[in-house]
Amino acid sequence: MPTENFMDILFSNWQHTLQPFGVDQVAAENAFNDLVTAYSTPERYYHTLKHIDRVLSTIEILQGYTNNLAAVQLAAWFHDVVYDTEAIDNEERSADYAFELLSNLGIPESIITTVTRLILNTKNHQAAVNDYDSQVLVDADLAILATNQVDYKEYAHAIRQEYGWVAEANYITNRQKILERFLQRSRIYFTPLMSEFAEPSARGNIQAEIQSLSPG
Repeated sequence: MPTENFMDILFSNWQHTLQPFGVDQVAAENAFNDLVTAYSTPERYYHTLKHIDRVLSTIEILQGYTNNLAAVQLAAWFHDVVYDTEAIDNEERSADYAFELLSNLGIPESIITTVTRLILNTKNHQAAVNDYDSQVLVDADLAILATNQVDYKEYAHAIRQEYGWVAEANYITNRQKILERFLQRSRIYFTPLMSEFAEPSARGNIQAEIQSLSPG
């Protein structure tokens, strides 16, 4: 359960992101409460507010690469707002959710268009060469792959819990395929900072997880 201090920090971040747009304080708080509810459902173990906080923290580190920092931050808040492990349209539904909520807050249409595009680009964790905002969001979303071994094991376990309905053999097969696809990419991360400093750790963690999933 998130602590009161953690929630205060998150809410402060939310307010800071909305500040340039002059959003009504009550409306901003109501929207924040909606997001908290969405990210706090019992079937979530990894895709929680803790994940959003980590993504936002990484974006802060990478903000120098962005063209539209506010849009990237807003996309971070919404990119997993709809998360159903039995569905294949989570990103599309998350983008729709963002469109509706941000429209109600009076966020400019140009910003909302960028936010929804960024969310959709997290589906396959890919970003075009000149799409620096997507690069930052995707790198922040995947930053967990390069974390220390203890946190990585916690992450891998949490993902398994979210797919608790999947039989063990099927989970192992599908998880290995996903992880191997990352290793087959020429680069996991797009921003120079993550590519240089996080890529080796991410590849090591992924290889270790694949090995841990293999029989014997």
